[in-house]
Amino acid sequence: MKSQIRRADLESGAVFLVDKPLGWTSFDVVAKLRGVIRKVLDVKKYKVGHAGTLDPLATGLLIICTGKKTKEIHLYQEMPKEYTGTIRLGSTTPTYDLEMPVNQTFPVDHIRAEDLERARIALTGEILQEIPLYSAVKVEGRRMYEMARKGEEVIVKSRKVQVHEFEIDSENFPDIDFRIGTSKGTYIRAIAHDFGRLLDSGGHLSSLRRTKIGTYHVDDAWNLEELTDALRAAGLTEKTEK
Repeated sequence: MKSQIRRADLESGAVFLVDKPLGWTSFDVVAKLRGVIRKVLDVKKYKVGHAGTLDPLATGLLIICTGKKTKEIHLYQEMPKEYTGTIRLGSTTPTYDLEMPVNQTFPVDHIRAEDLERARIALTGEILQEIPLYSAVKVEGRRMYEMARKGEEVIVKSRKVQVHEFEIDSENFPDIDFRIGTSKGTYIRAIAHDFGRLLDSGGHLSSLRRTKIGTYHVDDAWNLEELTDALRAAGLTEKTEK
């Protein structure tokens, strides 16, 4: 996936694997690459899209489609995803991750290894998941997070998702490291929240990294800075050859 980028590839459409940096939104990455490619091709409009949102506090694999390849985004969106990360037990946050500060704390001394295993099993297979209140899912045409931030009452939606595999490591308890494979549309921060609840405690996501989408792996992805340099180089090479 890191083969040399040619101007012709951008003109016809290309697919890039990107390792999204911490703190960037998925749209930030799209906007950055769109701006660079527009300059390379010297055009005012150019289509760029991603095949599955990552929260700003998550890192990892983002599939970016450009030009005519944006028509194939839905194919990547349907693929299963794999993540690694850490669930911190004993506290919750409104967003189920570190985007907001801790709002409640809970005991963890009662939790045993067998309790962790029961919670892991309960969250494996087909599960009914409540969509986090602070999410981009729309209710009557409005984003849930927009309504939540205004203090408006929001009807929380649920949907069935598939957790194909869920491995945990409690060596750093109360931090629980994990690797999880899921279907499209699964909120990993909701998994973290539910994991804590099943333990009669609390839990939130303290780190998350997407490692795979289908057979595509983050190890084959571009660093964003490297990719933008390669895109600019494609434009310079073309001008030199002319």
